[in-house]
Amino acid sequence: MSKAGRLVVLVSGSGTNLQALLDASADPAYGACVVAVGADRDGIEGLARAERAQVPTFVEKLRDHPSRAVWDEALAARIAEYKPDLVVSAGFMKILGAPTLEAYPVLNTHPALLPSFPGAHGVRDALAHGVKVTGCTVMLADAGVDTGPIVAQETVKVLDGDDEATLHERIKTVERELLVDIVGRMAREGWAVNGRTVIIGGARD
Repeated sequence: MSKAGRLVVLVSGSGTNLQALLDASADPAYGACVVAVGADRDGIEGLARAERAQVPTFVEKLRDHPSRAVWDEALAARIAEYKPDLVVSAGFMKILGAPTLEAYPVLNTHPALLPSFPGAHGVRDALAHGVKVTGCTVMLADAGVDTGPIVAQETVKVLDGDDEATLHERIKTVERELLVDIVGRMAREGWAVNGRTVIIGGARD
């Protein structure tokens, strides 16, 4: 069983999921602690949230490297400095490469009930399809787009009159709560992967 006590969180924007993790980890009983926050751009609120919480930050910009492969290696090296047990992609708008995915378990979220509606427009696609229930997924990232083993899911009803913005806001509220719960449980209880099934707790090291 793996543990998830030390977290490196990757962000590209406002960092609301990061803030939820920072708030939760302020309680020692939570079992996990954000040891660093990384980003692919400067001047974002996610980095400011980390700085206010006195958490170390780093920025690795794709354009500062001659190729995507070199950036992948550089990002993995920066993450490695903090010896994480788990990397959390919290609104990070870049697909992580093999150097990171092969070195660490990476937790990601998606605003739909996978395997339905993967990709960048999960909320829009679910609405366009006319579903009555959608939700959010927490998964372990792999080399595909939203194809990794599913850790947990929660449902969100689609209301009459919903547009992409209103539905996405309700999904994000549920997503934050689910992410915080799952990271804490993975840290406290341990976890393992059997094929595509992720098991939290219930097994010995």
